[in-house]
Amino acid sequence: MKIRTAEKPSGAVPAADLSDTARRLKAIFIGSSGNLVEWFDFYTYSAFALYFASSFFPSQSQTAQLLHAAAIFAVGFLMRPIGGWLFGHVADIHGRRIALTASVLLMCFGSLVIAITPTYETVGVAAPLILLFARLIQGLSLGGEYGTSATYLSEMAHPEHRGFYSSFLYVTLIGGQLVAMLVLLVLQKLLLTPEQLEAWGWRIPFAIGAGLAVIVYFMRRDMEESDAFVEASATIDTRSNPFRGLLEHPREVAIVVGLTLGGTVAFYTYTIYMQKFLVNSAGLSKDTSTVIAVGTLFVFMCLQPVVGAISDVIGRRPVLLTFGILGTLLTVPILTTLQHTTNPWTAFFLIMGALVIVSGYTAINAVVKAELFPTSIRAMGVGFPYAITVALFGGTAEYVALYLKDIGHETGFYWYVTGCIFMSLVVYVFMRDTRDDSAMHRHV
Repeated sequence: MKIRTAEKPSGAVPAADLSDTARRLKAIFIGSSGNLVEWFDFYTYSAFALYFASSFFPSQSQTAQLLHAAAIFAVGFLMRPIGGWLFGHVADIHGRRIALTASVLLMCFGSLVIAITPTYETVGVAAPLILLFARLIQGLSLGGEYGTSATYLSEMAHPEHRGFYSSFLYVTLIGGQLVAMLVLLVLQKLLLTPEQLEAWGWRIPFAIGAGLAVIVYFMRRDMEESDAFVEASATIDTRSNPFRGLLEHPREVAIVVGLTLGGTVAFYTYTIYMQKFLVNSAGLSKDTSTVIAVGTLFVFMCLQPVVGAISDVIGRRPVLLTFGILGTLLTVPILTTLQHTTNPWTAFFLIMGALVIVSGYTAINAVVKAELFPTSIRAMGVGFPYAITVALFGGTAEYVALYLKDIGHETGFYWYVTGCIFMSLVVYVFMRDTRDDSAMHRHV
């Protein structure tokens, strides 16, 4: 007698597919959570600069103190290309997991140093020098984190939803920034007085960041290597030089630089600099500017997967073009109106409108870069040219803004941001759509 086996319902999902999805989601979660902690550690400096600047640069005006703090923030970015090169090499030769684990340990060290750095009053000029050293270490770490994380998330995502899952790089990047602001908000509103924050309370988030980085280290130590690297590892010569291989792709490198230029300037303008801009230019209080920054960052963070999913449907290029066109046309009106507003709600909606536009870059820039390069040089290709561009333009945006304000030409910065976005728009017009013409399947 023939025994009939039970048939699976027509709509059932194979167990193998569910297992694969769970595996990918776990890997993306670990990669993303580590990215969040790294960016929390890095952005804590900017979030608390209003409170610790006087500890390292005393006897100066608030603008001058912030200018010096911004200079060290910018110098930290100079290490990011070195980090992109160093960790990109490690990731492309020895694996994404090793590079990600090493980067988070380095960030832990940098945060710990800042948490215990003595003030100018205690050790004199050595204080800002130690602060500079710690920021250089953090810049080195973050330079390696971005390229490797972007590569890892893109490789672990399902091809049909690569834009959606890769957008979580900026979800966690913005999330790290948001958590830093939330810690500041809690300390401002619930735990410490302004005097305590300026005296010693600014050290608390750096200590928290160092502790979280240790936790992430143990999570990443056992994380799964990406399928693309495992498949390519059989053909990778450990004596090869990914940087030399990168030089064989000058067009792709130029595209990374071009698409990053306007996006990174806009991103750092409307996120990092806005808190200080609202206090120093619009005249709002520190507490109010922090609340506005937290609110806009939260909505901005939630937008990333939405825009990433849209790019999976209509392509990457239309999304980038939307950012380029609207950013070019609306940057000057938004910043000019924002400078003269005294209403917190008006400030909130103006910044939010700008961040909706910037989402056209942030949500998909990581996956676009990853789709440009083959596996053997992908981490180097994503991280190194990006880090150079961010160091030259993103990391200096706040300094340029404060410098122009200091010499009485603040509105010149608005046109500077517009010009950078326009240059990226030219690149978007002529580049291919990487969703439909991707190098993700190529290993060499």
